[in-house]
Amino acid sequence: MKRKIAFLLALLMAASILAGCGGNKTWTGKHEVEITVNNYGTIRLEVDADSAPKTASQFLNLAKKGFYNNLTIYRVIDGFAIYGGCPNKNGTGKASTTVEGEFTSNGFNNPLSMTRGAIGMARGTDKNSGTCQFFILQNDATYLDGDFAVFGYVVSGMDIVDQIAASVQVTGADGFIAEVNQPVITSVKVFG
Repeated sequence: MKRKIAFLLALLMAASILAGCGGNKTWTGKHEVEITVNNYGTIRLEVDADSAPKTASQFLNLAKKGFYNNLTIYRVIDGFAIYGGCPNKNGTGKASTTVEGEFTSNGFNNPLSMTRGAIGMARGTDKNSGTCQFFILQNDATYLDGDFAVFGYVVSGMDIVDQIAASVQVTGADGFIAEVNQPVITSVKVFG
C-alpha cells in the first residue's frame, strides 16, 4: 500500500512538473513590456491580451522564453514602421508555431487600430502566417485596420522608435538593413 501511494505521489509530481514545462500560456489582461535596443534605449509597451489573445500570448510567451534577446531591428521604412524579431535577421525567419490572424478580414473583431505606436504581428500573404516578427508604427496607418493583428501600443519610447528609423542605413527601397548595421534588441522583458 505504501508503495502504491509513493508511486502515485511520484507520478503526480512528475505530471505537474511536465505540465509546467510544456505548452504556452494563454495570457489575459494588459501587460507591460520593455524592449531594450542596444545604443538606443528602451521602448515600453502595453500589450493587450484581451483584444488579441492569441497574438499577444505568442509575443509574451516568446519574450518570457528569451526568444527576442539578441535579435535585431532588421527593417525600417522611415515614416511608417520599424520591424524586429526575425531569427534570420532578414524577414524570413519564423518561430515554431504560427498564430491565427486576429483581425477583421480574417473573421476576428480586434478593436485595436493601426495608429502611431501600435505594435503588430508581421505576416506574409497568408493571413495566419504570423509567428514572431513584429512592427511598431511611426505614424497612423488606419487604412490597414482589419488586415493586421495589432496587440498593443508604445506607452513610452516613441522617440527611440523615431531615432532608430532616422539613423539606420537601409540597403534599398524595401527598407532592409545590412546585418552588420542592424540595431540589436538586447532584451524583451515582460512585467505582470
